[in-house]
Amino acid sequence: MNGQVKKVTDVKQFGKVAVLMGGTAAEREVSLKSGAAVLAALQSQGIDAHGIDFVGGDSLMQLLQGNFDRVFIALHGRGGEDGQLQGALQTIGMPYTGSGVLGSALGMDKLRSKQLWHGAGLPTPTFLRVTEESDFDAVVRELGLPLMVKPAREGSSIGMSKVTDPAQLAHAVRQATSRDDVVLVERWITGREYTVAVLSGSALPAIRLETPHDFYDYEAKYKADTTRYHCPCGLSAESESRLQQLAVQAFTLAGASGWGRVDVMEDQHGNFWLLEVNTVPGMTDHSLVPMAAKAAGLSFEALVWQILETSFEDRL
Repeated sequence: MNGQVKKVTDVKQFGKVAVLMGGTAAEREVSLKSGAAVLAALQSQGIDAHGIDFVGGDSLMQLLQGNFDRVFIALHGRGGEDGQLQGALQTIGMPYTGSGVLGSALGMDKLRSKQLWHGAGLPTPTFLRVTEESDFDAVVRELGLPLMVKPAREGSSIGMSKVTDPAQLAHAVRQATSRDDVVLVERWITGREYTVAVLSGSALPAIRLETPHDFYDYEAKYKADTTRYHCPCGLSAESESRLQQLAVQAFTLAGASGWGRVDVMEDQHGNFWLLEVNTVPGMTDHSLVPMAAKAAGLSFEALVWQILETSFEDRL
């Protein structure tokens, strides 16, 4: 990417826009809601936008035959957020929103993004890749307890679990392995969780997440009415600036661009620890990126407009 975002002042410059949503991944239901919200916001501004439930090759043909000029990607998870769709769109010469192939693939892969951050000296909780045949006693000796077990390439906290007892670890790994053949175990960080939205190279106000659950899991994200979102996040101006700078650095280092979100933990000593990158976050009017945009004075309609502008970026 060259980092330059074209500013569009006339809806005609966008042309005919396909909003891709749904898909076949585990996050299909969330994606359909995101896509519907984005579609409505684009259409309300006079943009010639059309929704497509993207489920594979036939949908790609639909793009080609429909004479679309660009794509707003609202597909979450595998097949939409992991570089596969981005590569297909580049092959057919169709401009699209957000990160390119590399940034999408790295952002979706929690293991490799953490390896990248670790190699670059950025703070991320200590981790190990494990299989069902791993020596779990050795894992506990090295990382301690509690632990977080994660499938490397799932979103929305699907397949993740907290382990507080060594006897739970084998079951947690089996559960994660049912979602992905690459699984990592990560040292648990006790403290507060934040998320930082990144839009066109700049960080939006940070949000602090608060849930009575063990962690910000699928239930807390999409179903529970006990989750609390704090924006302003409660950090001092200096600490929030440090958090935002770390998020943008981590986002850029992972090859991500355009827009997205970085999740971070703060430990009891005020240190920040990178968890993961989301290159196609939720986009309902109750999601985190729109919430941060609103705190920055940006309406949902203005946000989707600016995200659509990222489809004009040059990609390597």
